[in-house]
Amino acid sequence: MKKFFILAVVALGVAACTTTKQGEPEKNIAQQLFDRLDTLRQKGIMFGHQDDPFYGLTWDYDKDSSDVKNTCGDWPAVMGFELGGIEMGDAKNLDSVPFTRMTEEIINHYNRGGIITISWHPRNPVTTIDGGGLAGQKFPEGTAWDISDTTVVKNILPGGAQYEKFQTWMQRVSDFLAGLKAADGQKIPIIFRPWHENTGSWFWWGEKLCTAEEYKALWNMLQDKLDADGFDNLLWAYSPGMASNLTEEKYLERYPGNGRIGLVGIDGYQWGPREDFMAQLDVNLDMLTKFAEKNGKIAALTECGLKNLVEPNWWTTALLPVVEKYPISYLLVWRNYKEEWFGPSPSKPDAEFFNEFYHSEKTLFLENIK
Repeated sequence: MKKFFILAVVALGVAACTTTKQGEPEKNIAQQLFDRLDTLRQKGIMFGHQDDPFYGLTWDYDKDSSDVKNTCGDWPAVMGFELGGIEMGDAKNLDSVPFTRMTEEIINHYNRGGIITISWHPRNPVTTIDGGGLAGQKFPEGTAWDISDTTVVKNILPGGAQYEKFQTWMQRVSDFLAGLKAADGQKIPIIFRPWHENTGSWFWWGEKLCTAEEYKALWNMLQDKLDADGFDNLLWAYSPGMASNLTEEKYLERYPGNGRIGLVGIDGYQWGPREDFMAQLDVNLDMLTKFAEKNGKIAALTECGLKNLVEPNWWTTALLPVVEKYPISYLLVWRNYKEEWFGPSPSKPDAEFFNEFYHSEKTLFLENIK
């Protein structure tokens, strides 16, 4: 599979290679990350957690804290971070995380040997006031979840009324990413996952809010911008939402193309009965991993979870029995917040079952990937 991917990269120009003095091709940072994910995938499935080092169910911004680490004694292998709000020049993201602290924690996790993934939920550029505030105070007006206007994507593409505004927004993303460097100046490798859950219609870039061609043009505009700015450290991830009708044909309707994507994923939560979740996840991962194998991509469960772990043994009796069947790179559960959480906590009944999940031969945490 790795050989196929490298040939495809050369042919399609996903990530250019430089040449060493000895004439050997030198892989860029995104390709190095791809290879690392591919190698680790053969050992097991990495566990990831959104906003892991910022807050938990009983703490906020404590140094070196983590609900995952406080439960099992180890950091998650993968940490997820969110850029929503950076487009406005805000000091904090949409979940009130200071961007300065985010930069610090991304660098910390890189230094530990961990994997970083970043998502971006920009505000609605049509209904957001130019001066910086939202068009209204009631959620979701003006946010990424504001679907009151069905012309948003069209309006930010070339020739659209909000094109120049969105150019500024993309530049602010670029400026933030430029600061993600190690002490030696090395750019930090990142799984970059914009415009996700696009087969649903709860974000302004969703299926009913833009055509497939408009969606692809939106993707290309952002990717071309960041490529032009020199970000050869971004492994681009495409991740629609899990669905009963998510066939390969459906998955590909808005797919930007093999030349642009390195990691393919799905976002899959349990919102109803356990049996329905397991059956749907099984079908979706079967399709996804077969597609990844055929096309030389890495597959991942890019978001998942059960809100507030109302079934404490969910880790070992619902999630693990399905994911362990498939060669995915990682799974990432959403953030732990006081009113709504998806990860483990030592204060909750699921902690003992999470520890069983942690000790499974199929799961990888930070100490397993160093």
